[in-house]
Amino acid sequence: MSSRALRRLKGEQRAQAALNALKLTDEDEEEQMKSDETAHKQKNISNIFELIGEADVDVSVSDEETAERLIDRKQEGAPLEKDAVKDEKSNKKKKKKKKKTLAEIGRDDLSVGDDIDAFLETLEKKKGMSYQSADHIATENRPVLYVEHRNLNPETELKRYFGARAVLGDQRSKQRQRQFHRCTWMTIFKDTWPRFSRPGISMSLVESKDGIQHFTFEHNRDYQQVQFKFFDAVESMDPNNFVVLLQLNPYHIDSLLQLSDVCRIQEDQETARDLIERALYSFECAFHPVFSLTSGTCRLDYRRPENRAFYLVLFKHMTFLEKRGCPRTALEYCKLILSLDPDNDPLCMLLIFDFLCLRCREYTTLIRLYEEWEVHRNLSQLPNFSFSVALSYYHLSQQEDISPVENQQLKQKSNVLLQNALIMFPGALMPLLDLCTVQPDAVVSSHAFFGPSSQIGQPPALSELVSLYVGRCHSLWKEAGLMLWLEENVRKVLKRVDLHDPYLEDCQNKRKQRYQSAPRNIHRHVLMSEIKEATATLPLEVTTQPGMGFDPLPPLDSIVSYIRPERYYLDALKFSALYDTGLMICVLKGSYIRRLYIIKMLCRIHSLNVLLIINKAFIYSRSKNGPFGYCGICDITQAQNLHITVSKARLQ
Repeated sequence: MSSRALRRLKGEQRAQAALNALKLTDEDEEEQMKSDETAHKQKNISNIFELIGEADVDVSVSDEETAERLIDRKQEGAPLEKDAVKDEKSNKKKKKKKKKTLAEIGRDDLSVGDDIDAFLETLEKKKGMSYQSADHIATENRPVLYVEHRNLNPETELKRYFGARAVLGDQRSKQRQRQFHRCTWMTIFKDTWPRFSRPGISMSLVESKDGIQHFTFEHNRDYQQVQFKFFDAVESMDPNNFVVLLQLNPYHIDSLLQLSDVCRIQEDQETARDLIERALYSFECAFHPVFSLTSGTCRLDYRRPENRAFYLVLFKHMTFLEKRGCPRTALEYCKLILSLDPDNDPLCMLLIFDFLCLRCREYTTLIRLYEEWEVHRNLSQLPNFSFSVALSYYHLSQQEDISPVENQQLKQKSNVLLQNALIMFPGALMPLLDLCTVQPDAVVSSHAFFGPSSQIGQPPALSELVSLYVGRCHSLWKEAGLMLWLEENVRKVLKRVDLHDPYLEDCQNKRKQRYQSAPRNIHRHVLMSEIKEATATLPLEVTTQPGMGFDPLPPLDSIVSYIRPERYYLDALKFSALYDTGLMICVLKGSYIRRLYIIKMLCRIHSLNVLLIINKAFIYSRSKNGPFGYCGICDITQAQNLHITVSKARLQ
């Protein structure tokens, strides 16, 4: 029972005792008060635990105040009879006034009727400001890359579309039976996952300067050994080795990334997404206490291999969310990745930021980023921002809750921006119409400005950017209204071309000077996006370079914290030539235990039988006439010990 309920019970008893001792003259009021007191007392005595529930409801303090005043005045010897009656009457009047006020408010609200808009207007008049205006003001005061915790959970967006009952299903009934795990923002631990134990990843604070905190992930010694085994599995070119490694280390990040790519290639999207979520959960459990996802002041250096995996996991998770139909959640992860290193942008998230904003209809967010970053980042030189910002203004002009004057201004702004984009990037029009299955006008297709020469004469870097934008965003233009708007502005551009607008020459000079070669982060983004139109435009130095899914196109100035140990065995060619005869053991260098480990590892890579290899080596080591004589493990005793050890272990 709560203390408030106990005080109420004691107050009622004291008031009843004081009133009985004074023998009130007004018999009618005394009978009424006694009946009320008896009713409350009987209710409390019949089920005293009901007071626990009543403690949360608004309890009238009038009885307590009356009892305390009566007891105090009794001690002072003051007349209590008239005061008690006056207090009772005044409290009853107050109750009646409160009830009357609430009834009037209810009648006012009911008088609004079923019109929800009118009801919301009355609430705005009473409260002074609507929730929408408050949210709008709060959004304007936040940084453009502000990340909200609730938007990192895809269930929040799915509930908005389909409702909580459809999303959660029967999860609510199983909440009492579930095991409690660490509360995380980005992912939720699943019962189908292996039991979580810290895999050996931690985060440390490197430095804090000018309000910016620089963090880095670290691998302990055990995790480094697992990482070396992972490199061996990668060299084996056998996906089954990743499965074996994950059975022993279920939360190894790079193995989860690599196996997720294998499952995605095999069109097992559900398993691929589940593996990425498991890696994300492992990372979040290793966060530093000061590290914040929403502050926008935490940085991770992409040059460190330990940090790259976190970038890649976030990017792949964002991609799965967008394909799953959660563009708003994917946009939040895009903001998060961009906030980790906004100056360098190692994964070039600006090339996908506009697409996600248009998908989730966050037009004001895209326009705000463009206006704030155009001065120092020159975003207008990216084809995706040039076309997408114009598209955002057009969508804002089509909204019904704006005035005709504002509508005209937005429409005019969108026309100017789209014409500038078409003049700056003329090679984007024909591929865009082709992917939208729209047959261009004969005047447009035959014109030299938008003809084949506009695509052939583009610099390589510009072709890569244009192909990336067209391949990713062409679905956003498949609307009848947009095509009419595009056609209208294309005709205006052709008129400006025929009139020799000076802006055309300026754009032509910029295309020749600024797009000779693309930076490494753009190539990395194209590789990870896997858009075939853009992948075909990659230069040879990128396509001929061997790439790994767990670390695509690593930086040239990487900061390596630990080095893979030197190999103590023959290279692949020598081993392939010698393993059949077992002579490779004779040329191995190092201690006996190291040789045994290398033999096991090599035989696993090449799917060999270790016993067969050791037997052959044992035979050759006994012969003095062998090609290598007694070099390497020429001692017969060592060969016998090696044979016995492997035989007992029964290694395959």
